[in-house]
Amino acid sequence: MNAVTPTRPKLKIRRVDLDTGRENVAVISRRSRALRPEVFRGFSRVELRTDSKELLATLLLTDDDLLVGPDELGLADPAFRRFGEPAGSYVTVNPAQQPNSLDAVRAKIQGHSLSDADIHAIIDDVAHYRYSDMEIAAFLISSASFMTSSELLALAQAMAQAGTQIKWDKPVIVDKHCIGGIPGNRTSMIVVPIVAAHGLTIPKTSSRAITSPAGTADTMEVLARVDLKVDEMKEVVAACHGCLIWGGHVNLSPADDVLISVERPLSIDTREQMVASIMSKKIAAGSTHLLIDLPVGPAAKVTTTMEALRLKKLFEFVGDHFGISIEVVMTDGRQPIGNGIGPVLEAHDVMAVLSNDGDAPRDLREKSLRLAAHLLEYDPELRGGTGYARARELLDNGAALRQMEKLIDAQGPSTCRTDLGDLTTDIAASADGIVSSINCLRLNRLARIAGAPIDKGAGIKVFKKIGDRVERGEPLYRIHSFDHAEHDLAVGAARSENGYVIQDAMSEPDGPQA
Repeated sequence: MNAVTPTRPKLKIRRVDLDTGRENVAVISRRSRALRPEVFRGFSRVELRTDSKELLATLLLTDDDLLVGPDELGLADPAFRRFGEPAGSYVTVNPAQQPNSLDAVRAKIQGHSLSDADIHAIIDDVAHYRYSDMEIAAFLISSASFMTSSELLALAQAMAQAGTQIKWDKPVIVDKHCIGGIPGNRTSMIVVPIVAAHGLTIPKTSSRAITSPAGTADTMEVLARVDLKVDEMKEVVAACHGCLIWGGHVNLSPADDVLISVERPLSIDTREQMVASIMSKKIAAGSTHLLIDLPVGPAAKVTTTMEALRLKKLFEFVGDHFGISIEVVMTDGRQPIGNGIGPVLEAHDVMAVLSNDGDAPRDLREKSLRLAAHLLEYDPELRGGTGYARARELLDNGAALRQMEKLIDAQGPSTCRTDLGDLTTDIAASADGIVSSINCLRLNRLARIAGAPIDKGAGIKVFKKIGDRVERGEPLYRIHSFDHAEHDLAVGAARSENGYVIQDAMSEPDGPQA
């Protein structure tokens, strides 16, 4: 007689209304008819399979048959989306083996350098959600201890190759990136229309906020749709010489987004990992010339000029290896740029600058012009040293505004709520004097407590900057919220520590940094 291969029992997929963040989570009943839950108690993860698909997930048991019945397998929202099988279809479940690349992580923990193949294997598993958050954290922390130049290059390349790689048919593709940390620093939304109006190609893919009150994508979404697919992105760039979209939707360096989701809560932000993260997305986006905005200040990500110079060298090293022309400019990171912190308030600032409004924030206008000038100098037809004059011409004559309006029309209308939070409280100065310093990190946190960026109209309207004279009781900034509980928390936190230092008017504060 021929041996009969036993048929493995299957469970019926049920979507479970659970938001588990980045984690894939599967739920089975403790009274499961097709599985013996006790078999799985020694395994934290399981492998789900159909004829054509597989997915690793963290397994949870439940006694609630209303959540998951004995013949069902519950999939939390992220796992259900990624698996892509309809509710009611059947799936087999097996204990999952650890990814082989974890051996390389263990070697890194023990102090060994990793090969290119090791790093590519790790990033491939991370991008396919085969690692738990704990395993990702182990890789990040071990890499934060030390990373060789070869490992840095391999990490940037592996992350770039893990997702979409865009190719352009033009010899010069310019881009800019700010390492972040400065409230209201929404220069990209002014630089892109200036550069595009000139005729250079600048396909700007941006991130959403992770720990800040707004990313460029969050702010642009107030004005236009940002979740474009690659083909749609290319159509917009062909028509407008540029775009301002969310990079996550075009799947640029997807492993980086996974790594960042674990890095931020652990406050892991080493120079090497930052450079690999940024450069992987620029490599994948097809950039040939990249401008890096490196704010330096006591509450910025980079606090000293020496630290900024070391970071500059790393960017240049990686750029040279991958054939990307890199220019790094150090900018003033001591205080917010513009008057708004939060998507709607920042969008107001951007449009005021583009419209040449008399009340537009001068610091945002001037910084955007200087950054745009650097990019315009990459045009071989433009005479050296004339980039700033050309940028100012395009802004002053309305060409940049018209280009932004063209971009907005091409990307499509915004679908999010764009009104300003109607719960407001002014935070006042506690003494007469001159503003001598502003804690950027503190203002970012207060704006997030107020509800930004989830509520796009939440945030902070800034009235006073470094060097401004204030009187006791005069407003330093205004907090905007929609939710009463969030508003009360933000106001209470601001009154406890408002982020401003005011010194006696007889003692002038230091002048601005370069």
